[in-house]
Amino acid sequence: MPRRIMYLQLKTGHDTDRGPSWIAWVRFTRTWRTAYVHGRTLRRWPGLYDANFVDVETGEEFWLSGPKRDRTDGRYGNAQPVVEGDAAARYAAFLAGGPATKLAD
Repeated sequence: MPRRIMYLQLKTGHDTDRGPSWIAWVRFTRTWRTAYVHGRTLRRWPGLYDANFVDVETGEEFWLSGPKRDRTDGRYGNAQPVVEGDAAARYAAFLAGGPATKLAD
């Protein structure tokens, strides 16, 4: 299962780009339609206003995207995401020009 460093933000219950956000390892299915992160199963869901994935258990909406090297991940806000400890080294390498991906463990 491929995994990748991603920017993710909780959208449900928060104004535009005001929800908590993270840089974290996210695992994807082969089709990239399902993501696994923070013990959640997120499914790609087209047609949402400000999100692109939905938690299959809670219905909470999330925005997932590849991180940006200029650190402007939030589209309308300037809050910096929490960089999770196990993702910190790869994220630092990504910011220095490396890839954000890693094949299966």
